[in-house]
Amino acid sequence: MVIPNQPIGNPIEHPNATAVLWLGVASVLCCGVLGPVAWAMGKRALDQIEESHGAYGGRVQVVVGYILGIIGTIFMIIFAVLYLLILLGGNA
Repeated sequence: MVIPNQPIGNPIEHPNATAVLWLGVASVLCCGVLGPVAWAMGKRALDQIEESHGAYGGRVQVVVGYILGIIGTIFMIIFAVLYLLILLGGNA
Protein backbone atom coordinates (compact mmCIF):
# COMPACT_ATOMS: atom_id res chain seq x y z
CA MET A 1 0.00 0.00 0.00
CA VAL A 2 1.44 3.37 -1.02
CA ILE A 3 0.22 6.54 0.65
CA PRO A 4 -0.04 9.34 -1.93
CA ASN A 5 1.43 12.82 -1.43
CA GLN A 6 3.96 11.70 1.17
CA PRO A 7 7.53 12.92 0.82
CA ILE A 8 10.12 10.22 0.28
CA GLY A 9 12.00 9.33 3.44
CA ASN A 10 9.40 10.81 5.80
CA PRO A 11 7.21 7.91 6.94
CA ILE A 12 4.09 8.53 8.98
CA GLU A 13 3.40 6.44 12.07
CA HIS A 14 1.02 3.55 11.58
CA PRO A 15 -2.41 4.52 12.96
CA ASN A 16 -2.51 1.52 15.33
CA ALA A 17 1.11 1.60 16.54
CA THR A 18 0.42 3.32 19.84
CA ALA A 19 -2.77 1.33 20.44
CA VAL A 20 -0.94 -1.98 19.96
CA LEU A 21 1.77 -0.86 22.38
CA TRP A 22 -0.70 0.15 25.09
CA LEU A 23 -2.80 -2.99 24.65
CA GLY A 24 0.32 -5.13 24.97
CA VAL A 25 1.45 -3.34 28.13
CA ALA A 26 -2.04 -3.56 29.67
CA SER A 27 -2.24 -7.28 28.87
CA VAL A 28 0.94 -7.99 30.84
CA LEU A 29 0.30 -5.63 33.75
CA CYS A 30 -3.39 -5.96 34.53
CA CYS A 31 -5.74 -7.43 31.95
CA GLY A 32 -4.63 -10.60 30.16
CA VAL A 33 -7.74 -10.61 27.98
CA LEU A 34 -6.21 -7.76 25.99
CA GLY A 35 -3.27 -9.98 24.99
CA PRO A 36 -4.93 -11.69 22.02
CA VAL A 37 -6.25 -8.31 20.86
CA ALA A 38 -2.75 -6.79 20.93
CA TRP A 39 -1.39 -9.92 19.26
CA ALA A 40 -3.90 -9.79 16.38
CA MET A 41 -3.70 -6.02 15.88
CA GLY A 42 0.09 -6.15 16.04
CA LYS A 43 0.31 -8.86 13.39
CA ARG A 44 -2.02 -6.94 11.09
CA ALA A 45 -0.09 -3.67 11.64
CA LEU A 46 3.25 -5.40 10.99
CA ASP A 47 1.90 -6.81 7.73
CA GLN A 48 0.67 -3.36 6.68
CA ILE A 49 3.99 -1.74 7.58
CA GLU A 50 5.84 -4.31 5.46
CA GLU A 51 3.45 -3.82 2.52
CA SER A 52 3.82 -0.02 2.65
CA HIS A 53 7.54 -0.21 1.71
CA GLY A 54 8.54 2.60 4.07
CA ALA A 55 5.41 4.76 3.93
CA TYR A 56 4.43 3.66 7.45
CA GLY A 57 6.67 3.97 10.51
CA GLY A 58 6.20 2.90 14.10
CA ARG A 59 7.54 -0.62 13.60
CA VAL A 60 9.34 -0.69 16.96
CA GLN A 61 6.17 0.21 18.87
CA VAL A 62 4.18 -2.43 17.03
CA VAL A 63 6.80 -5.14 17.61
CA VAL A 64 7.00 -4.36 21.35
CA GLY A 65 3.19 -4.38 21.67
CA TYR A 66 2.97 -7.58 19.62
CA ILE A 67 5.50 -9.39 21.82
CA LEU A 68 3.88 -8.12 25.01
CA GLY A 69 0.52 -9.31 23.65
CA ILE A 70 1.95 -12.80 23.18
CA ILE A 71 3.41 -12.75 26.70
CA GLY A 72 0.11 -11.47 28.14
CA THR A 73 -1.78 -14.25 26.37
CA ILE A 74 0.60 -16.87 27.78
CA PHE A 75 0.19 -15.42 31.30
CA MET A 76 -3.60 -15.46 30.88
CA ILE A 77 -3.55 -19.14 29.90
CA ILE A 78 -1.22 -20.08 32.77
CA PHE A 79 -3.35 -18.25 35.35
CA ALA A 80 -6.56 -19.77 33.94
CA VAL A 81 -5.10 -23.28 34.22
CA LEU A 82 -3.88 -22.62 37.77
CA TYR A 83 -7.28 -21.25 38.72
CA LEU A 84 -9.02 -24.34 37.32
CA LEU A 85 -6.59 -26.62 39.15
CA ILE A 86 -7.33 -24.82 42.41
CA LEU A 87 -11.07 -25.09 41.81
CA LEU A 88 -10.89 -28.78 40.92
CA GLY A 89 -8.45 -29.54 43.74
CA GLY A 90 -11.05 -28.75 46.38
CA ASN A 91 -9.80 -28.27 49.91
CA ALA A 92 -6.31 -29.59 49.33
